[in-house]
Amino acid sequence: MKIYIPENYRPALPPGAVEQAIRWLRLSFEEELSVTLNLRRVTAPLFVFSGTGINDDLNGTEHAVSFPVRDMDGRRAEVVHSLAKWKRLKLAHYRVPPGEGVCTNMNAIRAGEELDNTHSLYVDQWDWEKTLTPEERTLDCLKSVVDRIYGVARSVERQACAAIPQREAILPEKIVYVHSEDLLAAYPDLSPRAREREVAREYGAVFVIGIGMKLADGRKHDGRAPDYDDWSTPTCDGHYGLNGDMIFWNPVLNDAFELSSMGIRVDREALLRQLALENCTERCSLAFHRALLDGALPSSIGGGIGQSRLCMFLLRCAHIGEVQSSLWPEEMIRACIDNRIFLK
Repeated sequence: MKIYIPENYRPALPPGAVEQAIRWLRLSFEEELSVTLNLRRVTAPLFVFSGTGINDDLNGTEHAVSFPVRDMDGRRAEVVHSLAKWKRLKLAHYRVPPGEGVCTNMNAIRAGEELDNTHSLYVDQWDWEKTLTPEERTLDCLKSVVDRIYGVARSVERQACAAIPQREAILPEKIVYVHSEDLLAAYPDLSPRAREREVAREYGAVFVIGIGMKLADGRKHDGRAPDYDDWSTPTCDGHYGLNGDMIFWNPVLNDAFELSSMGIRVDREALLRQLALENCTERCSLAFHRALLDGALPSSIGGGIGQSRLCMFLLRCAHIGEVQSSLWPEEMIRACIDNRIFLK
């Protein structure tokens, strides 16, 4: 069992008040995000057909929960991991023009997740996607969108702290950008996770660019599937990647805290390059990949923002189970009860 117990932990709010705060935080953040990025709400699927390439395999190792559909001759469906590729299909289907996008409430099951303070079998996030022109597939465009999302997070944090007694906003005025290659150079003896911890502690809020491509030491900062984020396009100073993770410093957990993964999506060239790098060019025959290769999908940028993660951070909770209902090992439940961490 992997769990961190903060010393002398006290919940910010009683359980009943937490439920009301969660509802308010979710509504406030989604509304402000949609206005800021010019997003329209769409309804998300809980499952998609297997074998279409629409579901995401995240860092390439996860296996989806699947089941046969009786009234469709046993054709298999699988619970979504995220909706990165599904959203891009919707941009094409609804003919969403550049500068506009879609946002949805995504619910997923990640059965292989290692359970701890921030990881659950149940995943809930705002999945958003925005149409770009091909000329906007740049690092500057990525940073501009990250800045706006970070502005929404700071705005909602200030509102939450105004409503909760003795709470102070901790997010800095600006988010700092750092490339994963520069993190390796700065902390060559640390693991990628430890590098994130050090840089988040130093700056309070960082966006780590370039996740998926092998670094100078021959290893990846973290895994990324080859068919949604563009992590292989050269940018500057010998770096690669038009994607990254938004990470805050979490003083309750004394650790780095990932809130969002996002990026500019692959175009035809990046898809072919990344499929070759990952030795999975057979995916070119799948429905999603054929559509992209045939030019039927628009250029886009998108990502996921953890809903329970956001509530956990803003309410200064020690465990994600304080803001969502899931399943936890009995040993973890007992440890939380003994330390005034009330799981749902």
